[in-house]
Amino acid sequence: MKPNKSLLVLLFSIISLFAKADEGMWLPQLLGKLNESRMKSLGMKISAEDIYSINKGSLKDAVVSFGGFCTGELISSKGLVLTNHHCGFDAIQNHSTLEHNYIRDGFWAPTNADEIPNKGLYATFIVRIDDVSKEALEGITTGLTEAQRMSVIEKNMEKIKVNAKKEPTQDAFVRGFFEGNQYYLFVTETYRDVRLVGAPPSAIGNFGKDTDNWMWPRHTGDFSMFRIYASKDNKPAVYSTDNIPYTPKKSLSISLDGIAENDFTMVFGFPGRTTEYLPGVAVEQIRSVNDPAKIAIRDKALAVIDRYMRKDEAIKIKYAAKYASIQNAYKKWQGEIQGLTRTNAVDKKKTYEAEFQKRVLANAAWKESYGNLLTDLDAAYASFKPFGLARDYYTEIINKIELNAIAMNLNSLVTAYTRNGEAGYQDKLKTVKPAIAAVLEEYDATVDRSVFESLAEMYVTDQPKAYVSPVLLQWLDASDNSYAALGGKLYSQQGLYTQSNLDAILAKPATEAVDAIKAFDALKLFSDIQQTFQKNVLATLTPMQEKINQLQRTYTRAQMEVMTDKKFYPDANSTLRVTYGKVAGYTARDAVKYEYFTDMDGLMEKYKPGDYEFDVPAKLLTLYKNKDYGRYGKNGVMPVCFIATNHTTGGNSGSPALDAYGNLIGLNFDRVWEGTMSDINYDPSICRNIMVDIRYVLFIVDKFAGATRLVDEMKIVHPKKGK
Repeated sequence: MKPNKSLLVLLFSIISLFAKADEGMWLPQLLGKLNESRMKSLGMKISAEDIYSINKGSLKDAVVSFGGFCTGELISSKGLVLTNHHCGFDAIQNHSTLEHNYIRDGFWAPTNADEIPNKGLYATFIVRIDDVSKEALEGITTGLTEAQRMSVIEKNMEKIKVNAKKEPTQDAFVRGFFEGNQYYLFVTETYRDVRLVGAPPSAIGNFGKDTDNWMWPRHTGDFSMFRIYASKDNKPAVYSTDNIPYTPKKSLSISLDGIAENDFTMVFGFPGRTTEYLPGVAVEQIRSVNDPAKIAIRDKALAVIDRYMRKDEAIKIKYAAKYASIQNAYKKWQGEIQGLTRTNAVDKKKTYEAEFQKRVLANAAWKESYGNLLTDLDAAYASFKPFGLARDYYTEIINKIELNAIAMNLNSLVTAYTRNGEAGYQDKLKTVKPAIAAVLEEYDATVDRSVFESLAEMYVTDQPKAYVSPVLLQWLDASDNSYAALGGKLYSQQGLYTQSNLDAILAKPATEAVDAIKAFDALKLFSDIQQTFQKNVLATLTPMQEKINQLQRTYTRAQMEVMTDKKFYPDANSTLRVTYGKVAGYTARDAVKYEYFTDMDGLMEKYKPGDYEFDVPAKLLTLYKNKDYGRYGKNGVMPVCFIATNHTTGGNSGSPALDAYGNLIGLNFDRVWEGTMSDINYDPSICRNIMVDIRYVLFIVDKFAGATRLVDEMKIVHPKKGK
């Protein structure tokens, strides 16, 4: 009998979907139930309780949410924290001056007394995680609207937080999982005296900059060091010279044995956001509609800014960070499209959905509850499509024109005055003045005007007129359809972006200030663009989004109920997660296969003297020339970075990469470009996280910076040698 090829292809696709057991961002308290056996089969030598325990110190007690935007880990019994250079960059920048340029030269505190406090920076530990789904969903019935449902849940969550068992220094929050089908309580403890200890120069910490961003091979020493300080009884305390280094329940041991292909790896951290359970129709819209539109808008903005940065060094300095910020997602989305296309992500989703539907129709109860679910999702996304695109045009274009940021802040003053008079105005002014000052500090009106002229044309011509501001169309018509002329009209009112003039306006009584603000053309235009979006897009999009949210929640619950041969993990939502996999290279495209590690030989191949992105410090050159790697190199080679199949995303920056014994072997900082679609559809063939090798970190700290005192704090181990 000849096999049915179509059936074999279908079966293989289904098997492949369920075989991706090593993807996922798993809740640590559930590892024993869901993942421990698989992790041990991959080589893990510790237990689930070693990773998460509320009865003894465990790995979770060595991992912190760093500032709420990254992850950090304790690497000594004296509160020393390791995170990424880009996570610590704001602190590094804030302490830099012309005389002490820590961005350029790096910083290493000679003693604890020289470690620098950072206002507003904090580190949060997870004390425990409890399932409170029953309590959170109490009173929820099928007849509730989305708004009513959320109102009930929010009241329940507030009650759960108030009644949570915790110590006076601890806090609590409740977060929804699986699209609001489950809820967990997180009891936390936050330390707010976090001091800068050390950071390499940006030529090491950000080597490769924009060119290497999202790329492999990588040679970036992306790390910085901080220290948590506590009160004398080891409890959270505001900054004080009386505070002492925090003594953690657990700190990570550091392995100098290095990594080999197929070694077990585990990453612990606070991933930001993923959407792994979207239906195929949603993934296709992202791939073919939303991502291309956002890329096109950013492409225009980047081209304008780049043109000015190349001509003017002062503008280059002003716009370097903004350019990098715009370019980051721009490049990520391009990789996302490529990855979704190359791995046939939509077709795989459709194959999975076909199997789901087959099982649903074979079960009377499921058929009644879920029989039309995929059809309803298809219809909902079809209706949503033009409005979702209009939303992306609005948010992308509005946010790239900085004059809008000034107008938005000034408009909030007008609104505050209208609602609450002088008192409301004065209260709002406290936040508006510093917000505008922050914009103007790195603002150039000539650049911004060119960005406006370029993006305004896209806003008008690339979407239906119903979504376009009537005021903009009227003014454009009065300007003979010249975007340059319209730009001249708006930007001729220099008082709007001149700090001294704005200060004078905002110093006036509220009535006079509001009248002066209303006179600016840019404010009138911004207000009309905003009102047009709210009336013609958002008013329709919001109930559509609520409908999709409800359907997605039902679909997620249905998948967990129907597809019983698949293990489900909740999408990332900035809560503590564990991901695991193995060290592995990958094939990026035809005839391009990458190894799993890089070293200083490759770094020096990229070296360009005097180049903004690829220059290196003289001392590093000397160390390389002399092969002076100390105990951190191996056979005359200094490892720098490596990759593995761990499923990570934004928020995992700074996460510890751990070996089979739970020892620190690296520091997570990026993903490969070809696999950035892992936020939507993880595929083990090309999804790789990028980590700086801990041996390179310690080489820089010890041999390059001479900060040996920090290494002396750490516990160095050799598990592969039994030491």
